[in-house]
Amino acid sequence: MRQDILVPSVGESVTQGTLAAWLKNEGQSVQEGEELFELETDKATVAVPAPASGILHIQVEAGSDVKIGAVVGVVETEQAQAPTAAAAAAPVPTAAPLRPAAAAAVPAAAERSAGSPQASPLARRIIAERGLEAGRIAGTGPGGRITKGDALRAAEPAAAPPAAAGAERETRQPMSRLRRALAERLVAARRETALTTTFNEADLGEVLELRRRYGEDFEKRHGVRLGLMSFFVKASCRALAALPAVNSRIEGGDIVTCRYYDIGVAVSTERGLVVPVLRDADTLSFADIEGKLAELAQRARERRIGPEELAGGTFTITNGGVFGSLLSAPLPNHPQAAILGMHAIQRRPVAREEQVVIRPMMYLALSYDHRLIDGREAVQFLVLIKKMIEEPERLLLEQ
Repeated sequence: MRQDILVPSVGESVTQGTLAAWLKNEGQSVQEGEELFELETDKATVAVPAPASGILHIQVEAGSDVKIGAVVGVVETEQAQAPTAAAAAAPVPTAAPLRPAAAAAVPAAAERSAGSPQASPLARRIIAERGLEAGRIAGTGPGGRITKGDALRAAEPAAAPPAAAGAERETRQPMSRLRRALAERLVAARRETALTTTFNEADLGEVLELRRRYGEDFEKRHGVRLGLMSFFVKASCRALAALPAVNSRIEGGDIVTCRYYDIGVAVSTERGLVVPVLRDADTLSFADIEGKLAELAQRARERRIGPEELAGGTFTITNGGVFGSLLSAPLPNHPQAAILGMHAIQRRPVAREEQVVIRPMMYLALSYDHRLIDGREAVQFLVLIKKMIEEPERLLLEQ
């Protein structure tokens, strides 16, 4: 029996994607539910599981664009591996791949006939991306096949020979679908909105003291660390409720104002920036926020997050401070009207009650669509954020 491996639906608006990498090799035994390949869409990268247990036969090479519902391979189950005599005499239908390159196995066959080393699909992708020479890579797989690990070891700087004069000084590779989608949204934010940014700064002393005093008990009780982001998510929900224009968007000739607070939090991954969304963040406790953020961020980095978890946010928070940014003007996640930028905490002298003292300060930025949000509202929004961060007991008492 042959079980088709289909490209799954990953959201109503997603009609195609890119088969980014096979996680198993041609002819390898796989178990039902085991991750087979990575599907990259303009919203997320997800791992697709095996539909059955058996032997994997790949029909579509890694790097190919595929439509939702397309057949990219088959799993030959145990029944097919040990056919009866009558079944063995009957012709076995061959599933045709649903992509323009009709014979995905042709490159591999040509590779074998030419006497060049065989490589797994994922290894071939690494070889192409890193500009490696397959003939110089020692394969450790069956029959000398080059595995993913072989290709990665060959790509390590220590393994590379010194660059000679006239050697290639540039590499070229296609943009991932996720990176292309991110680029399109950023360009749209610039082209279709009237963007401007206002700045303020907040004293993080009280928040840091709360974390110092209660952080250990919080972690023991809830199983997650008390971070900074939960304070800013809570503060943003309060500020958005007070200034609903910031929680709005333009659709055609209409202004759509959201009376709910789905807060996106930007997460950096090796594939690019993704923004998981905390649904109804105003109803979540500090522990809920920290727990959900940790889970979403981990799954985003492991490419196990679904497109539905990245869509539909009403407002976004990004923290460039984790990378050392002191000040920036972030771009809103179009079609949202605004984004809050957090930055690095820096101890610096400030005036307090006619005295100069050293305090842990953070610059805050609100980039916003001036078509929807007036300067007065933007400034008031940041002032509210500043007030709640500097007096965090307000957030705690209103839990």
